[in-house]
Amino acid sequence: MSDTFSRYHPVVNFLFFALVLVFSMVLMHPVCLLISLLGAVLYVIQLNGRKGLRLSLRIALPVMLLAALVNPAFNHAGMTILTYLPTGNPLTLESILYGLAAGCMLCAVLLWFVCYNRVLTSDKFVYLFGRVIPALSLVLSMTLRFVPRFKQQMDTVRQSQFCIGRDASSGSVWQRARKAVTVFSIMVTWALENAIETADSMKSRGYGLKGRTAFSIFRMEERDRYALLWLGFCGVYLTCGAMAGGLKWWYFPALTGVLAQGMLSPEMCGAHGDHTSHFFMAFDPAMFGDPAAIRARMSDYLQALRESEKAPGYPRIYTPGEKAHEAQRDRLQNGVPVEENTLAELRQIARELGIEGV
Repeated sequence: MSDTFSRYHPVVNFLFFALVLVFSMVLMHPVCLLISLLGAVLYVIQLNGRKGLRLSLRIALPVMLLAALVNPAFNHAGMTILTYLPTGNPLTLESILYGLAAGCMLCAVLLWFVCYNRVLTSDKFVYLFGRVIPALSLVLSMTLRFVPRFKQQMDTVRQSQFCIGRDASSGSVWQRARKAVTVFSIMVTWALENAIETADSMKSRGYGLKGRTAFSIFRMEERDRYALLWLGFCGVYLTCGAMAGGLKWWYFPALTGVLAQGMLSPEMCGAHGDHTSHFFMAFDPAMFGDPAAIRARMSDYLQALRESEKAPGYPRIYTPGEKAHEAQRDRLQNGVPVEENTLAELRQIARELGIEGV
């Protein structure tokens, strides 16, 4: 089955598939992945009919399920813990969702390559790259053309063997092996003969001679120019959106204020706009064991730090938070100490505002 897009200029076809494949692999936003996957499935169905639908399901479902199952076995990041694996590692919801997204991306790329192989035929490939890399383009086009022809010829040989009572799928193991060797021998002979015929055909057509001209049936029409402009606009638009951060998606929680576009400490005093961000973390000791036992163990640890050998000139060792705790207790009992200069400024401001008692 053919479609209108297949009849566009090869440059349009190649640019479309290049943009689709690149953005499908780069953009991991769920909406972008679903659009790419849905477009690939519909286009495969358009090109191959019901056979394309079966092919899509045969490729998409196993790949997505495999990625969703394999990724959590190696990736244990995330906050939503569903259960624990036999190895003791957590199974998180975020890792499963990321695995599904990765599987969706792989399915979309594979299906788009199926469409690419159907639309961008060997003659189009040679037309695009024949003058730039003539030898490589010819080898690639012949290879891509050889694989489906080899499969088609093998099906023909198998059907012929079946008609004469030599079905390779019946009989004992030894009989099936002998029949398979016969089919393989026929296919090798056919491949060698086909290579000789191809070489003779190329030689008769003057391949490799200097000054040889080439005829092309492809012509750039007005619709092709409009399509190139539209593809260029879409490519620039998506690139700008991705660079601006509009298509980013985080499957795992981030801990830094940098990802939230917050300011660093040296920037707090400058005129950098209002981008202040904070990050807070709290741990429940019960997640690691008995809270009372953990508190007792921590107390013993802090007491061992206080009683350890002190540096010369320092009569006491403080633990983290101890100075702030003692300062808070002193302020509550004795008040907040204020320097004389600061107190004088506060009294001056109070007099200007008409406030008494300062």
